Amino acid sequence: MAIRSKPARPAKWNTSRLPDLTGRTAVVTGANSGIGLAAADALAGAGAHVVLAVRDPERGRAAAATMRGSTEVRRLDLADLASVRAFADGWAARPLDLLINNAGVMMLPELRTKDGFEMQFGTNHMGHFALTNLLLPYVTDRVVTVSSGAHRLGDGAIRFDDPNLTTDYTPTRAYAQSKLANLLFTLELQRLLARSGSSVRALAAHPGYAATNLQSHAASRVGRLAMSLGNRLIAQDDRAGALPTLYAAVQDLPGAGYVGPDGLGEMRGAPTLVSRSAAASDPVAARRLWALSQELTGVRFPLGAASGAA
Repeated sequence: MAIRSKPARPAKWNTSRLPDLTGRTAVVTGANSGIGLAAADALAGAGAHVVLAVRDPERGRAAAATMRGSTEVRRLDLADLASVRAFADGWAARPLDLLINNAGVMMLPELRTKDGFEMQFGTNHMGHFALTNLLLPYVTDRVVTVSSGAHRLGDGAIRFDDPNLTTDYTPTRAYAQSKLANLLFTLELQRLLARSGSSVRALAAHPGYAATNLQSHAASRVGRLAMSLGNRLIAQDDRAGALPTLYAAVQDLPGAGYVGPDGLGEMRGAPTLVSRSAAASDPVAARRLWALSQELTGVRFPLGAASGAA
């Protein structure tokens, strides 16, 4: 009797399955460390020209020196709208295939950006909101924004009456709000792109629990110790943490799709489409956040007649 062998399981998606990206250009914010560096390195290794958009160009150049392929380093401070505008003004109408909104800060003590925004909301959302809209006329393929499973924490809503949390700031609440904002931003950006007739897609991703230096900035000593322990026992490394971002950047996925790890609790594993909270799926809140962001940054959606206030 012939023994039938079990069919081989399909291999999990990883960087070996990136397509040839020769001739394409990607901007990756916060690409000097962590999952940003891992994503930038993988894109450059697949043939893309990668622009490391970083707050500290010296650190960016040190990171670029470790990478394969074609790279350049440009200064971008997402906590300063003047810096965001300078970056966009210097783009010189070059085609931009992929914009990866990766940079972020996490669990900080109460601080303000140069424009007066709460630091996590201002950096993680407002800076990327302005950057995306200023660069959007040059984007040819997609915008990927890195969110977090932490968008489900806190009270699960944007504090529209007090987005800077001046009355009840906590590091966790502020971080959760900023990551929820990333998903609402992606949702409304996709609606506006579709309405304007653009073929560009907006997607979001989260890394699961990835061991990076982001956790080292937690506001409290107890928080830093807890995250250090989690990094050792639970977390995957930054290259695995970058896989959802890369998957969102190159796979044929629906607009406004959200990618994360496929393992237990979406903490680790191979990238796949995942769900988001009801609050992160609310189109009314997404439009309201867009209108607020336009008002506070002075930057509007630039394509066609579509308007974030509509």
